[in-house]
Amino acid sequence: MDFMEQLVGTVNKIPNIPIKCKLGYLGTDESFCMYPIPGSRVVTEYYDGDKDQRLNYEFAMKSKDQQKINNTLWLVQNHLEELSDVKSADGSFDFEEVVITNKPYINQLDNTNFYIFALTIQASITTKKK
Repeated sequence: MDFMEQLVGTVNKIPNIPIKCKLGYLGTDESFCMYPIPGSRVVTEYYDGDKDQRLNYEFAMKSKDQQKINNTLWLVQNHLEELSDVKSADGSFDFEEVVITNKPYINQLDNTNFYIFALTIQASITTKKK
């Protein structure tokens, strides 16, 4: 299923986004990423094997520039609130919606003076049985 890749692709197309998002975890330097978090679940399973799912993700950004993080995550949050469609490249899912579960917030200041902020979402999709 290519939902995570497609969602990150929509984020990276936001005009004037100051840093590109990648899948995975934060690096040792300035970085911006998306990864799954606990609590995802199947809501309904159909006889044909398709499943309605609620999937939880977090966008996190690490930088020494708090304003850059704040601006980036608010751009992403505004984009996701308006998002009406995400297309699967391989036909593995149908998109329903994204709900912001936590607006951008400060998560951590590490021992090298990097700030980490996060934004959490829940995506509703229907996954297709192959």
